[in-house]
Amino acid sequence: MPSITGLVLTYNGERLLDKCLTSLSFCDKVVIVDSFSSDETLSIAKNHKATILQNPWSGFKKQLEFGLENIESKWIISLDQDEICSEELKTEIINELKNADSSVTAFRPRRRNWYYNRFMKHSGWYPDRLIRIFRPEKLTVTQSGSHESFKSSGTVKDINADILHYPYESFSHHLSKINLYAQEGAEDLRAKNRKGGIAVALAHATMRFIKIYFFKLGMLDGKAGFINAMHGFFYVFLKYVRINEGSWGTPFDAK
Repeated sequence: MPSITGLVLTYNGERLLDKCLTSLSFCDKVVIVDSFSSDETLSIAKNHKATILQNPWSGFKKQLEFGLENIESKWIISLDQDEICSEELKTEIINELKNADSSVTAFRPRRRNWYYNRFMKHSGWYPDRLIRIFRPEKLTVTQSGSHESFKSSGTVKDINADILHYPYESFSHHLSKINLYAQEGAEDLRAKNRKGGIAVALAHATMRFIKIYFFKLGMLDGKAGFINAMHGFFYVFLKYVRINEGSWGTPFDAK
């Protein structure tokens, strides 16, 4: 079995970090890169005997690269602080790494996302394959706005087992994320000289709802599918309407 390190980026992740780190207990070592959490994140990490590295948040790409610089194992499994490596995935990883061909540089497990009251099976949320097990020297990380992606030079192999993802704890939590991602998305679109405004925002938002609810079969995910599609509509509307920021009463003597 070649050496493997679990890598988790954290910031105030006490909600699920204990379960996340427990699921990585099969790794030779676990490293967390923390952005100076103020909750029980560090205590939880210490209880799991994880190596704790602290670095101010400067974006996902730079934070991950900081972590990679401090890891020497042949393989890495990267999880978010709200993700859990399922027992099935653990078994598959061990089997695959024991028998991996030298040309294989990364694996793409499925990610099963919990939303509202169920694991989503449609809506574009499953199987949601992502590179999460990889040889670090073969990995490239890219980021556009709030979206990051992993690329690996070499053969990338799919694994038919799941990471369990619990991204939101409430409506309020999801809306706070929508607000953050919409702002980042608007800034990215503005930098690309894309047009904004109400008509453009409504058109793009309507297409997003149709894509999620009808084309991606969100209707089969019940109430959760409809709520998710509406939140998708709202996110895209905010992203495009915010390209033109407006004056919001500045200067204050504006008529």
